[in-house]
Amino acid sequence: MTATPTAPTEKLPKKIYEREMLRLQRELVEMQEWVRSSGTRLVVVFEGRDAAGKGGAIQRVAEYLNPRVCRIVALPAPTERQRTQWYFQRYIEHLPAAGEIVLFDRSWYNRAGVERVMGFCTPEEYERFLRQCPVFEEQLVEDGTMLRKYWFSVSDQEQERRFRSRMKDPMRRWKLSPMDLESLTRWEDYSRAKDAMFAHTDTDVSPWFVVEAENKRRARINMVAHLLASVPYEHVERPALQMPERPPSRGYQRPPREQFRHVPDHAATLSAD
Repeated sequence: MTATPTAPTEKLPKKIYEREMLRLQRELVEMQEWVRSSGTRLVVVFEGRDAAGKGGAIQRVAEYLNPRVCRIVALPAPTERQRTQWYFQRYIEHLPAAGEIVLFDRSWYNRAGVERVMGFCTPEEYERFLRQCPVFEEQLVEDGTMLRKYWFSVSDQEQERRFRSRMKDPMRRWKLSPMDLESLTRWEDYSRAKDAMFAHTDTDVSPWFVVEAENKRRARINMVAHLLASVPYEHVERPALQMPERPPSRGYQRPPREQFRHVPDHAATLSAD
């Protein structure tokens, strides 16, 4: 029996992290070209505790990718009309076509987590989700969609530390909501919901992969490396580009700059310091 890995706590040096992340991001661009040229459909689901680092990992994955190929989907609360639809329906609208990658910043698993814990769905709806979800995902995979599911795991102490850090930072305070803070008082409820979710949806066809996220740098590196290793992409030769020669002028003269409204030169007001 394989021992359960412990969460690494040693901080990854910034220089090592940045060097390796840049290398992995170059590989993500290679993977993107293969996805585009081969007509592959790739879905990556990011789930986990609030403040576990999902958003930062998604940003690193998408940073150098073509937004026409790779889309981030972070859906708001459902509308009244969407609440009357089949639960998976509004997520299906955002699934990729051939040659596309979709990164779900939270997904249909909202029903197994926050909706279950906060009472936003009925017990019948929750039980129906647990039955239907493995079938839904099996159909996606059977139809040719690559599905990768990552759960970002963080301790209650580290989650609280990150919440307090966000409360003090005006640039990140928007990331906190009353519901996020309430998750601190419902830690065990969310833990039980996650365990039940894994028991029903961690299948051979569509497995969950746990990302130990106590250290954000390690989590990002490990998650991206795993994603790249799990996709059988190959190098795609791109057509060589050649810069054309600029043709001779045909007499065009630019109108005087004074005719246009210009953005003030705020940069000129900055000191050299």
